[in-house]
Amino acid sequence: MTRILPGVLAMATIVVASNILVQFLILDGLLTWGAFTYPLAFLVTDVMNRVYGVSAARKVVFAGLVVGIICSLIGAQIMLQGDGYEYPAVALRIAVGSATAFCVAQLLDIAVFHRLREGSWWKAPLASTLVGSTVDTVIFFSIAFAAMFNGFSAAAAEEIVWAQDLVPFLNAGPLVPLWVSLAVADWGVKLSIALLALVPFRLIVGRMKQPVT
Repeated sequence: MTRILPGVLAMATIVVASNILVQFLILDGLLTWGAFTYPLAFLVTDVMNRVYGVSAARKVVFAGLVVGIICSLIGAQIMLQGDGYEYPAVALRIAVGSATAFCVAQLLDIAVFHRLREGSWWKAPLASTLVGSTVDTVIFFSIAFAAMFNGFSAAAAEEIVWAQDLVPFLNAGPLVPLWVSLAVADWGVKLSIALLALVPFRLIVGRMKQPVT
């Protein structure tokens, strides 16, 4: 456990920071600052996978999942004021979508990485992160905001009704539900960071694999 403690701490830090930064909107509400920190979770998972293997990577992901659930539970107890009524800082649908997306996407990332780990150094982290990021985006935004899930809970549907308003796609295109634009913008950031993260991945793995003298 000691050897993966840096990975656990890094994952926990990213999850907590992302849960805080998601409250701050940018680009006319299309993105939050959390969109730029959350994808780093894939970097942590891939580094652990490369250096210590699948089992260690899964333990780090599990730690991140637990921290994320704790953050959601805390957020659900924080009540905000708006339009004459109170609502939780973290809606139930968003919490469920976040936990489900994180778990599925990270485990898929680990599986893809493991399958490609014997190839060129960059193929496994790039492919696994691209696949994991795409699945993460689809699962989270669908569960959290898509109308197809409204039937599960009327209260949960009311909490996120704003995300289903029709607005110009990415503030410039044809009318689509707001959550679609949010998902595409978020996905674009994830893909960009997947490419940029190859540099720190190479450097961190190289340093961690250096023999201790």
